[in-house]
Amino acid sequence: MKYVSTRGTAPVLGFDDVLLTGLAADGGLYVPERWPALPTDVAGRPYADVATDVLWPFVDGALDRAELEAVVADAYAGFDDPGVCPVRPLGDDGTWLLELFHGPTLAFKDVALQVVGRLFERELGRRDERVTIVVATSGDTGSAAIEACRGRDHVDVVVLHPHGRVSDVQRRQMTTVADANVHNVAVEGSFDDCQALVKEMFADAAFRRRAHLSAMNSINWARVAPQVVYYATAASVVAPGGGPVAFAVPTGNFGNVYAAYAGRRMGLPVTQLVVGSNRNDIITRFLDTGRMEVAGVVPTLSPSMDIEVSSNFERLLFEAYDRHGSVVAEAMEGFKVRGALTLDAERLARLRTLFDGAAFDDDATLAEIARTWDEHGVLVDPHTAVGLAAARRLRRDTGVPMVVAATAHPAKFPDAVEQATGLRPELPAHLAGLMDRPEHVDVVARDLATVEDLVVERVGWIEG
Repeated sequence: MKYVSTRGTAPVLGFDDVLLTGLAADGGLYVPERWPALPTDVAGRPYADVATDVLWPFVDGALDRAELEAVVADAYAGFDDPGVCPVRPLGDDGTWLLELFHGPTLAFKDVALQVVGRLFERELGRRDERVTIVVATSGDTGSAAIEACRGRDHVDVVVLHPHGRVSDVQRRQMTTVADANVHNVAVEGSFDDCQALVKEMFADAAFRRRAHLSAMNSINWARVAPQVVYYATAASVVAPGGGPVAFAVPTGNFGNVYAAYAGRRMGLPVTQLVVGSNRNDIITRFLDTGRMEVAGVVPTLSPSMDIEVSSNFERLLFEAYDRHGSVVAEAMEGFKVRGALTLDAERLARLRTLFDGAAFDDDATLAEIARTWDEHGVLVDPHTAVGLAAARRLRRDTGVPMVVAATAHPAKFPDAVEQATGLRPELPAHLAGLMDRPEHVDVVARDLATVEDLVVERVGWIEG
């Protein structure tokens, strides 16, 4: 398998180089040159076995199958549910919850990053190299990346999060990790400021080479590929025999719902993808009008979706523009300069045959958390609540199972859950004492030179 950039001019790479490169040299995102087919024998098999089959075409040529099997088995051995990503009915109307929070940091990011961290260590050990992984997080990617990288010999991880804009649990899951190769930076600004700083560091060619930069955000294709697996396993449960299925996904950076789209391109009979947004609704506005336009980030009860520029949407644009990288490059440059881009009516109509989107404010989010508890006795976090609300509003066909991605454990957002239900969910035993542990974090202004200097100081081994 080879990989091409969404902007068309970066070198074509194999999986091993895509893994370590992250963002393409032309500023684009890597995607597979072709879409492989999903395995047909998914139902009833162990999750790790299915994951190996799904991932194999993406990594073929970079490692052998026995190595992949070992990486995947080790990655999921620590999940607290034997099904890894179980799917459970919610009521009797064909709505299901896909539980993606059974990994060590209680969020869906673990499903991919527990694999990616091991792939990094394996490939860097083979090359006898060391890298600095820089990660921008709106709350969950950071802790999952840290958990995947902590204590590893060939990796330093630097995580940028928006100061004061993540939940206390999310912050402490990052800042209380004391391993020497883990470095936390709180940026005075929004997630988009953090994400922009990461992209600016990659665009600074001299610094990129000097610090041996790499990425674990979903700009890295290796983050997206493992997420396809749980859409395939969920479909095999709710629509046995290959029947149609719909998914609703609370969406910030568009990586999770894009993985569902990738599953469709690989053969899943997906009839609808519902995008749930909070007040930061750039994607749902785009689906309504065809115009993507920045409008400022508003803090909400679902902070992992407090994002304005959804990086992975560029991958969908690449498909919408029939894989013409030069057209995508021009569109993204225009978006950077003017803060807006417009998709023509024909291409928008094509996207809308599959995608629907709706946005919900904090009051509606709290109401959905309360409704789910009152009607089903199930506690959900505010992000999952947005997905549920979107699914209820936009479901096209009640005869098609609707699977809602439950992206985080309710205990990661106890204040919102308690406000809605009067119940305060407890953290699992392995996180007991989290709120009492000392924190390690630097607070900085949104300034590239300041952040680059801090990375050099904290990582220590960077020369020049």
